[in-house]
Amino acid sequence: MKIGIDAQLMVGTATGIGEYVRGLLGALRNEGVNVVELSEPRLDPWRFDRRVMWDQVLLPQRARAEDVDVLHCASGTIPLTAAMPVVATVHDVAWLRVQTHTRPYARYYFGKFSVDRYRRAQGIAVDSEFSRRELLEVVPEIDPDRVRVVYPGVAEDYCALERQPGDGRTVLVVGTVERRKNLQFLIEALPALPDARIVSVGPPTPYQEECAARAAELGVQSRVEFRGYVAREELLELYATCAVVAMPSRYEGFGYGAAQALCAGTPVLVSDQASLPEIVDGDAAILPVDNVAPWIAALRSALAGNADERAREARPRAIARFAWPKSARDMLAVYKLAAAPVSS
Repeated sequence: MKIGIDAQLMVGTATGIGEYVRGLLGALRNEGVNVVELSEPRLDPWRFDRRVMWDQVLLPQRARAEDVDVLHCASGTIPLTAAMPVVATVHDVAWLRVQTHTRPYARYYFGKFSVDRYRRAQGIAVDSEFSRRELLEVVPEIDPDRVRVVYPGVAEDYCALERQPGDGRTVLVVGTVERRKNLQFLIEALPALPDARIVSVGPPTPYQEECAARAAELGVQSRVEFRGYVAREELLELYATCAVVAMPSRYEGFGYGAAQALCAGTPVLVSDQASLPEIVDGDAAILPVDNVAPWIAALRSALAGNADERAREARPRAIARFAWPKSARDMLAVYKLAAAPVSS
């Protein structure tokens, strides 16, 4: 069986989905699966018109030219027509749940248009039990047997990272700076944590300006650093040396930052929302998303090093849960499901 995987979001500054596709490609090849990477480096995947051109025209053309048996649309968007069975990874349904502030055409394409395509997919992989429930609630007519939970893996460099003693001051926040990530909530905790600083790593959206303005209002702007997209070496160094990773998100289909922190042995705090309690699975503090007092207390404790031992003990369990070989084998089962002839 020959699998074609949409790898367009690996082009340029790959973020969470690009990391996911890179890891999956390598893991499948290590399992002996015949996989073809489908991408066009000359197209900017972050321009909406270029993304649509890739999804709807070039991707199905490349898949046909490569004569693949199954097309894996790993970024959550599917072409209107394809000449072979299609598997989609649905990371979340955020575009229908929490992205109401975005442009209408983007909400339509990544929301309703994509959901309509999921009805026709021969197999669907989701990143968490939470995302599975969300998808089946939004599209109840999808056969639940075609929707399988396949946890993304965490790359080996996080799992092998040599964790240093925390620096006692850095609260690391990883991910696109968008409203559902709830960064402003952490900024509002900073006045009660005079020795702390926030380092935000991830592409900006207009929400970043709101966060910067709120930091200025509170007089903590010098302790909030927006680094944008950073090189992998710099990100690994931050995981190795920060005091704690914080994810106060309101909506996450998976929460790569939490999984990476667990596999790196880095203390992590997460909100009680969406997939995050599932992902940490009892191995990190879970805090109420709208109550700043518990966050201040937990951050203060983590900055003092009190969460380090728990993180060390949890690390082997996390590495086992988020191992790429296991993820690849689970995904292969989805491909086989999609390729199997439909019984009459």
